[in-house]
Amino acid sequence: EVAVSWRPSAEFAGNLYRGEGILPASPRDVWECIKPVAGGLRTKWDQNVKDFEVIEAISDTVSVCRTTTPSAFMRIISPREFVDVVVMKQYEDGTMLSAATNVEHPLCPPQPNFVRGFNYPCGCFCVPVPGEPDRTQLLTFFQTDLGGYLPQTVVDSFFPASISGFYSNLTKAVKALKA
Repeated sequence: EVAVSWRPSAEFAGNLYRGEGILPASPRDVWECIKPVAGGLRTKWDQNVKDFEVIEAISDTVSVCRTTTPSAFMRIISPREFVDVVVMKQYEDGTMLSAATNVEHPLCPPQPNFVRGFNYPCGCFCVPVPGEPDRTQLLTFFQTDLGGYLPQTVVDSFFPASISGFYSNLTKAVKALKA
């Protein structure tokens, strides 16, 4: 079960999308599947992440990363690349978050065969469910300019289904992790 909502972004001429759902796993297991690290699990289960690499580690919790995506939406959307500064944080209540926004980096110029997309402030929050250690509330925020020449109607059709698929595939991934 996931609820997806959206409103016009204050950052760019697209939408801010919000996903919210409860996952049947501990926050630590959910975090293990989504944390933005090189060699992490995200490329294995997220159909919208083909590759993830750290361009520069600024600290233990801040890095510049490049994410590539495969073609999508019956190949109407060609492969994309995103370069973001990413911060990870854990709070005293057990909430874990990753937040990101686009950045330019001299070690990562635009690559051939990819359209450069731009993530505006976005993130994932893994929030413990009080009294239920094997359940996690996951809040996700996406405001992505896919770049290129896509009609807004294509983008508006793609994102809600993509976010729903993200939650569904993540649920399968955390169940497999626990098995």
